[in-house]
Amino acid sequence: MFFDKYQSKKDGVIRGYDIRSGKVKVLAGVIMIICMIMVVICLFPAVWVFLASFKDIKEFTRNVTIIPEKFDWSRMEETWNAFKFTKYYMNSMISVLGCTICAVVFNGLLAYGLSVLKPKGYQIINGLVMWSLLIPGTVSIVAVFRNINLVGLNKSFVPLWLAFGANAFYVVLFKQFFEEIPKELVEAAELDGCGVWRMFVTIMLPLSKPIISVVAIFAITAAWSDFLLPYLVLNGTDKVTVMVKLFSFKDTPTDAVSVLRASFFAIIPPTILFTIFQKQITDGAATGAVKG
Repeated sequence: MFFDKYQSKKDGVIRGYDIRSGKVKVLAGVIMIICMIMVVICLFPAVWVFLASFKDIKEFTRNVTIIPEKFDWSRMEETWNAFKFTKYYMNSMISVLGCTICAVVFNGLLAYGLSVLKPKGYQIINGLVMWSLLIPGTVSIVAVFRNINLVGLNKSFVPLWLAFGANAFYVVLFKQFFEEIPKELVEAAELDGCGVWRMFVTIMLPLSKPIISVVAIFAITAAWSDFLLPYLVLNGTDKVTVMVKLFSFKDTPTDAVSVLRASFFAIIPPTILFTIFQKQITDGAATGAVKG
């Protein structure tokens, strides 16, 4: 039965004891129906893009049905080769890899200083980090781009990597996790003569694998989908990412179906990532919202 799985639940909105009530069963059924409708609404655009990618331009413009007449994978291969997507995938992979490493190392180091070392004046830095969460990233994009040009980092991946190394949300996630680590471990390491850097590498990081995986997943997803800064920094070079290349199609005589296929290629990695690590992603959201 549908409600049998609730019998052993001891937490959550609906528990095993609550499901004995007829009203609660009706409520659970309504919630399930609403969730299913939301799933259909969320998945429909991606499914439509996938199915429309198998059509040619004549079928796409004249046939209003969702299901294509035939599933011809050669059209996918043709679009992939024509747009040289392997090159742009590699560029995106390089960007994502550097962004993920910087997100883990630099944000983890700042959180380590704020939660464990706590030097003089750390409350001010912590306040500035929390305050920066209220500022949209696009507000400072002009100043950031100007400074990138001044230091000569334009047309390279380095600014993209460093941008992810200064993310207040990731700092908060690391900080809250570090604060839950028993202080006795830190004190014992200090008594054994463990230095600040060695303590971070040999104690804090190995104990922080759960939050590192969460931050890495967030960074990979955000870096792959990022458009504005890569467009400003990499546009006009051979290092453009997948998202920047998709935007450039507006200036080329490309038919709508080819653009749909390119869009489908672009959403494959984040879709696979979310499907595999959806539990870690939702747990990470809860970690950022709840303390203690």
